[in-house]
Amino acid sequence: MDDLPSELVVKILNRLNDSADLARSRVASKRFNSLWREVQTVNLLCTLSRYSKSRSTSVTPFKTVFRNLIEDSRNVRVISVGVDKALSGMSFDDLVEDDSDELYLTDVEFVRVWLPRVRDDLEMLSISDFWIQSCWRRSDVLALVSSNCSKLVKLEVKNAWLSVVGLTQMPNLRHLTLEFIRLDDENLEKVSDCFPFLQVLNLIGVGGLKEPKIHFLHLRSCHWTVSNAPLSLTIMAPNLLELRLKCNKPKSLVLETPKLVKFCLSVEDAEGVSFSELGKLDTFEVISPDVYRLIKNTRLGNKIRKLAVDSVKSTEDSDRLKFGLGTLLEAFPSIASLTLSHVTWSNIKTHFQSEGVVHMKGTDTALKQITARVQTSDYTDVSFIRSILNNCKGLTDMRLMIHQDTDPRVRDLLISACTMSNPRVRWSWGTWAEGGEDIWVSSGT
Repeated sequence: MDDLPSELVVKILNRLNDSADLARSRVASKRFNSLWREVQTVNLLCTLSRYSKSRSTSVTPFKTVFRNLIEDSRNVRVISVGVDKALSGMSFDDLVEDDSDELYLTDVEFVRVWLPRVRDDLEMLSISDFWIQSCWRRSDVLALVSSNCSKLVKLEVKNAWLSVVGLTQMPNLRHLTLEFIRLDDENLEKVSDCFPFLQVLNLIGVGGLKEPKIHFLHLRSCHWTVSNAPLSLTIMAPNLLELRLKCNKPKSLVLETPKLVKFCLSVEDAEGVSFSELGKLDTFEVISPDVYRLIKNTRLGNKIRKLAVDSVKSTEDSDRLKFGLGTLLEAFPSIASLTLSHVTWSNIKTHFQSEGVVHMKGTDTALKQITARVQTSDYTDVSFIRSILNNCKGLTDMRLMIHQDTDPRVRDLLISACTMSNPRVRWSWGTWAEGGEDIWVSSGT
């Protein structure tokens, strides 16, 4: 290590996943100690192991280790400090009185000690708090950060109760993530006003909202997981390109996103979901037990080329009889790629078995590829697949994942019957399991 150029050593030190390793290496190496001040990244995580040791042995407190790292630095640009997810399972009963503040990382008094030292150069800040120490204490850390860090580009805060009192504009901020946060900004007005040039927004499990409205002129990517409380959701983002939205039973969902290209929507009840045509939409993924009503009540545009449908669980029998492949091809006439979950595949097959091929529309569609998870115990999938191929003449690529618990004889017959009778199709076969990854095992004609 002593022979390496100083620039390379600093680069290595900047990439350490845990700055605690760096603190130890400074003691072991004079070279590391001399170059420490050039390090621009501090990344410190309190693991379950460290937390357990701190309660049984004499170790340097976590906050003290972090402050020492900051105080000895010269030009830190990136800071990530947090508590490992392994501690999330702890309860209030697990705490002892002496450590009630040791991992309260959004504590303003703690942040005020070290933030002024890095304020001029800081570009990225991530704080992942310890929920059982932070959830009952409202923090003004957002106001403190906004008044100190004019160059900040990316901000992440997790597992905390945040106030927006005193929050001021941060014109350089481009990326904001709030995850498992109780936020005192029920309509997101303050957030929208103070981050006017935001391009990436992630709101994951943010509570305290009533009628939230996301309104950003420059936003390009948004991931929003909404709690059950808000019944009215609005997204006004004229330059938004990608949206992942998960909600429960909204009574109103307003999307003013004319440039949206990629949209993933997860919704429990689609009764209140309707929005105007999204003319630029190319990729649409829907996860809902209410797929049929969602398709009928929305106009998503006829330019969608990639469609993924996951019905999550079986819908009512009446909807299962309505929901066939023709329903999808009629609603999305331009799709070239269709991906189906095992529940959706089953629903479409049920429709086929009840209604037959008469209602399977779409002979002249643009559909080229189907990817599906198949859970079968008999041979009915063979006739179903043949019917699809006979009625979708342009279909040339079938990618089928068979459940790993399927009888090998049924699986082998399905593969043999499909490949032998449809030589024009390129077949890909694999296995899938609940909660597991898809495993592709063969492909070819």
